[in-house]
Amino acid sequence: MEIEVTQEKLSKALNNVSRIAVGRVTLPILNNVLIRVLDNKVSLVTTNLDMAIVDYLPVSNAKDGVITVPAKLLAEFVSNLPRGEKIKISEKNSKITIAAGKYKSTINGSPADDFPELPEIEEKKAVIFKMGIDEFKNGISEVMVATSNDMTRPALTGVYFNTEDKTLAVAATDGYRLAEKILVKNAESEVGVIVPASSLQEVLRSINDDIEEIEIAFNEDLVRFRMGEIEIMSKLIDGSFPDYRRLIPKDNNIKLDLSREELIRVTKLAALFAKSVNGAIVCEAKKPDIFSIKSVASELGENDSKIETTVENEGKVNLNSRFLSDALNALEEKDIVFEFSNSISPVVLRNKKSNTYTHIIMPLNS
Repeated sequence: MEIEVTQEKLSKALNNVSRIAVGRVTLPILNNVLIRVLDNKVSLVTTNLDMAIVDYLPVSNAKDGVITVPAKLLAEFVSNLPRGEKIKISEKNSKITIAAGKYKSTINGSPADDFPELPEIEEKKAVIFKMGIDEFKNGISEVMVATSNDMTRPALTGVYFNTEDKTLAVAATDGYRLAEKILVKNAESEVGVIVPASSLQEVLRSINDDIEEIEIAFNEDLVRFRMGEIEIMSKLIDGSFPDYRRLIPKDNNIKLDLSREELIRVTKLAALFAKSVNGAIVCEAKKPDIFSIKSVASELGENDSKIETTVENEGKVNLNSRFLSDALNALEEKDIVFEFSNSISPVVLRNKKSNTYTHIIMPLNS
């Protein structure tokens, strides 16, 4: 095996794939990156058995071969070489030699026979969606804030990709809040699967400025994200996601148009006093035309901030300040809509102009 590639390209690819090659005592081969050269194409592959990352490298002077070497060591060595250097990698007797100008190193490798085989998605049977990378990145980021860390409820630790009425939406909930984003409005295929949040985080980390489009392919138990020269494959979560659309209130009698920037500010102010009361704040709509956020901490004092807006119906609800801040940071527009009915009903937040994102927060006991 022999390849020649620039330091920048190799370092970037190794940094992408080496993130999931973490220390494994029981299966040391998972600490390695598989380097495969076939027909002048080079692929770098890592896996943790739940997920795999493949980065395809453009190279010159390639000779076929395959080997695995410690991913972190190779990534760190290459990243410390001078930028602009041409790097030549050759393999002999299960060792690779890396040479770049006056720098040279030999790293002991392992045969590729011990490396786990990667599952494949059969293209003809797969459900495939394509979309712009910005739409995907923004949409996933906006819903992932609502995923759960509770491993006893695995279905809530992922993002639910689902279709209804020819729209592809993603949704996430931890039982206290719910976020939904519409990604594709004219979807030609149907899907209903849960993708681990950890896998989606790796996809987001792998996105760079050169990528314009993403292809997502699903089969019964796998998902593949293809972005330019990068592919990320992941197992799906085996579980049932809640029928979340039934949880979204349809008719709220209190609807407030608010400045997102101003609401972020008053929420932060209230949160300073709410730390000792588990983040509890009181949101109240009252006449004449005032929306207030109040927090009281007996040992610190109290805060009461007001925003002027049109109020047709009065009411108040207790919320977790962090949940409200997370929702406001996920919203995109300058002006938003804040809806609820009473102290025990969920709060619904939306962008004022678009209707592609919905965020729900369950109230705290008053």
